[in-house]
Amino acid sequence: MTAAPRPQQLRVGRLTKAHGLKGAIKLELYTDDPERRFVPGAEFSLQVPESSPWHGRHLTLRELRWYNGHPVGFFEGVDDRTAAEGLIKAILWVDQPADEESEPDAWYDHQLVGLAVVRDGERIGEVAHVDHLPAQDLLVVRSGGREVMVPFVSAIVPEVDLEAGTVTVTPPAGLFEELPETPDAASADGERDADAE
Repeated sequence: MTAAPRPQQLRVGRLTKAHGLKGAIKLELYTDDPERRFVPGAEFSLQVPESSPWHGRHLTLRELRWYNGHPVGFFEGVDDRTAAEGLIKAILWVDQPADEESEPDAWYDHQLVGLAVVRDGERIGEVAHVDHLPAQDLLVVRSGGREVMVPFVSAIVPEVDLEAGTVTVTPPAGLFEELPETPDAASADGERDADAE
């Protein structure tokens, strides 16, 4: 008898700030479909430091409300502000049903790891792993014998093509290579000095 495949997980939000005194927590949503993901009874796996008392535990949603356009969650077992503050920066994950289509522009870590990283049509490395940080995700790219952390934002990573096996990057100068000391500024100063004579 073979074990059932482990469900893939989808990162759907991050807890950002305690709201009020009754355990409510403001949310940053990472899903285009909060009405489906954040329903009463929805259960979330928590990504928190190992030192957190919430490490290895789940969080169950009682209710999602909106205040001034910001989502605020009420969770079972989080009944006061102190409990809410203990969950700040926690990242929420849900199991994705096997028969559910992926959300647009949402990828699992296992889909990204190993993809070729391409700049200006040339391969410059490959994705080693993905770091999920509170501010943003980072693609850790193995390039030229070192690891380069690339912010996983559309301005720097405009395209992920799973079929082609590539991630296209448009990094700022100096991210993948050392910038040489530019003599232009010094020579320009020299030219101005010569003109003054």
